[in-house]
Amino acid sequence: MSVHKEVKRITTHTLQEMRNSGEKIAMLTAYDYSMATIVDDAGMDIILVGDSASNVMAGHETTLPITLDQMIYHASSVVRAVKRALVIVDLPFGSYQGNSKEALNSAIRIMKESGAHGVKIEGGVEIAESVSRILTAGIPVMGHLGLTPQSIYKFGTYTVRAKHEEEAKKLKEDALKLQELGCFGIVLEKIPAKLAAEVTEMISIPTIGIGAGQACSGQVLVIHDMLGINKGFKPRFLRQYADLYDVMNGAIKSYVSDVKAKSFPNEKEQY
Repeated sequence: MSVHKEVKRITTHTLQEMRNSGEKIAMLTAYDYSMATIVDDAGMDIILVGDSASNVMAGHETTLPITLDQMIYHASSVVRAVKRALVIVDLPFGSYQGNSKEALNSAIRIMKESGAHGVKIEGGVEIAESVSRILTAGIPVMGHLGLTPQSIYKFGTYTVRAKHEEEAKKLKEDALKLQELGCFGIVLEKIPAKLAAEVTEMISIPTIGIGAGQACSGQVLVIHDMLGINKGFKPRFLRQYADLYDVMNGAIKSYVSDVKAKSFPNEKEQY
C-alpha cells in the first residue's frame, strides 16, 4: 500500500531555517505551467517568476518592456503548477519606482490575482519607502542588489557591479537597510565573490547569488540559460546542465521530415 506523502510547502520561515543551518537554497525561474511543474517536481526551493520573461519569453532586449499585467499572467500560470516551492514574482519596471503607493498597489495585484507568495524588487535605500509599505501589507519582499537589470540604461552595461569601494560600501548599506526593513532575502547579482561573502556574513537573512560566488546562502539561474535553450548566452557564471536547443531542434526536424515523407501518421497512429 503506498502512503500518500503530504508535500511540505517551502515558506520564508523554511528559507531562514535553511540559512541558519547552512543548507543551500536552490532557486530557478519559470514562466509557464508546464515548465513550473517540472521545476517544482525536481525539488526546487524557490521559483522566481522573473521579469527576465521579457527577454526569454517575449524576445525583448531588456527587462523594461514587460508589464504588470503580463507578469501576473506568467505568475498565475506558475502558481497553478506549484505544490512545494515558494513562488516569488518580480515587480516590473515602472510599477514601483518613485511612488510607494503604486508599489503597494502593484504588489497587492500580484498577490491577489496570481496567488504568488511574495515579490522581488530591485534597489536599496532609494526604494526603502516602497519596500516598507509593501511589507506593512503583510506581503513578503525579496530584495535585489548589484546588477539590477531594470537600471540597465543608468549603468549602460551588464558588467560586474560594485568592484569599486564606493559602490561596494553602498551595496553593504543597502543590504543592511533591506534587512532592517524586513525583507526575507536578497538576490545579489554579478558582484565580486568576496563582496558577496562579506554581505552574506554581515546580514542574517538569506542571500541568493547569480554570478556572486559560492558563499551566498543559495543560487539562482534563468531556466532557459541553464537548460541550454538560449543559444549564445554564455556568461562566466552560467553552468549549462543540458543542451535542449539541439535536442528539441533535432526532434522537430525529425517530425518535419516524417510528415514530408508521409511516414507520420502511420497505420497505428490513426483511427
